[in-house]
Amino acid sequence: MNILILGATGFIGSVVAARLVADGHAVMGLGRNPARARLKQPAIGWRQADLSRMAKPEDWDDLLEGQHAVVNCAGALQDGMSDDLAATQADAMLALYSAAKHTRPLIVQISARTAGPAGDLPFLATKRLADEALAASGLPHLILRPALVLGRNAHGGSSLLRALAAFPLALPLVHAESPVETLSVDDVAEAVSRAVAGDLRGDLVLAADEVLTLADLVRLHRQWLGLPPARVIALVPWLARPVTRLADMAGLLGWRSPLRSTAMRVMSEGIRSVKAGNGLAATSAAATLSANPSGVQDLWFARLYLLKPLVISGLSAFWLLSGLIPLLALKKTSAHFLPFMPEAVAMALTLATCLIDIALGAAVLVRPLARRALLGMLAVSLAYLAGATLLEPALWLDPLGPLVKVLPSVLLTLAALAILDER
Repeated sequence: MNILILGATGFIGSVVAARLVADGHAVMGLGRNPARARLKQPAIGWRQADLSRMAKPEDWDDLLEGQHAVVNCAGALQDGMSDDLAATQADAMLALYSAAKHTRPLIVQISARTAGPAGDLPFLATKRLADEALAASGLPHLILRPALVLGRNAHGGSSLLRALAAFPLALPLVHAESPVETLSVDDVAEAVSRAVAGDLRGDLVLAADEVLTLADLVRLHRQWLGLPPARVIALVPWLARPVTRLADMAGLLGWRSPLRSTAMRVMSEGIRSVKAGNGLAATSAAATLSANPSGVQDLWFARLYLLKPLVISGLSAFWLLSGLIPLLALKKTSAHFLPFMPEAVAMALTLATCLIDIALGAAVLVRPLARRALLGMLAVSLAYLAGATLLEPALWLDPLGPLVKVLPSVLLTLAALAILDER
């Protein structure tokens, strides 16, 4: 069969795509930036597309031509610079269903538990709107509602679990006793495979037959990482509010933190659903982790995950202050250049370097600009070092180390570049 997968570069989508290729299907993957996915999964045909700009049925006509099934693995947690929930999870899906009425492919929708007190959140409300429209469309369909998905890789909530599990000495948790159901990402791929084979239709919940607390799940991940047991410290929810506000602000700048208010609201209620008998077995959390033994790369990832925003913020503060402080005494700062150039030129050069520093410090906070800002920081740092070495080499021996201090900044910038990718 010819199968189109939306969000094929993501955590769930990449595994579903690999499973369907292994089943012998011709798979086309859709993603915003499929260049790297094309290298990782060359057996899949890749198309670049942004669902948030596909709100009309005619936007789908070319993609649906010849397709026997469409699997929607795309999704976002919260509105932000990089995500528009209404456009991606609702408008685009309604346009897809309308376009699909001509060819009537099977539609498999990876959804979520949309009922309950948190159902008013845009994340769940847009999912519910798409689910209801699909159920009423008359198209052959399967709506899958998985619990918390675990796998060899990690993204979002599963990344946060690993990061919390790697905390030194103790495990600080908010909503430590919230109930959580899980399953393996391979269980989702199995369900999609069975749907494509014609075995499954309707609206199904996917979760293992166990309910853990958040604390249990973090302890299980700590054991998986090979770390000794640690005491859980249950924090009252209001202590997490400043972090949640900062994460929401970061979301407006394009960073997809699992600590945003939507995730915290869902976790406050727990991830649990009422399962009807559907004949689908799901893998427990312990079995999922034991089937994928951790390596040192997992420990590195877990320890670096929560350091990443601190590294980015620290670099931003360093460059902003490097640009702002000299502006307070521009004439004095420009005096370093006076032996080599006229006063007016020295003032202009000092002002230009200050503005460049400020621009880089601000740009690195914006996710779509972060890589270019980090590369700019490297280039400017090396230019500063080269220029100062040529014009005033004695600065290397200065007791305050103005040049020596640039080297740790360069190393931190290289570390930020190394961990910048999100998938």
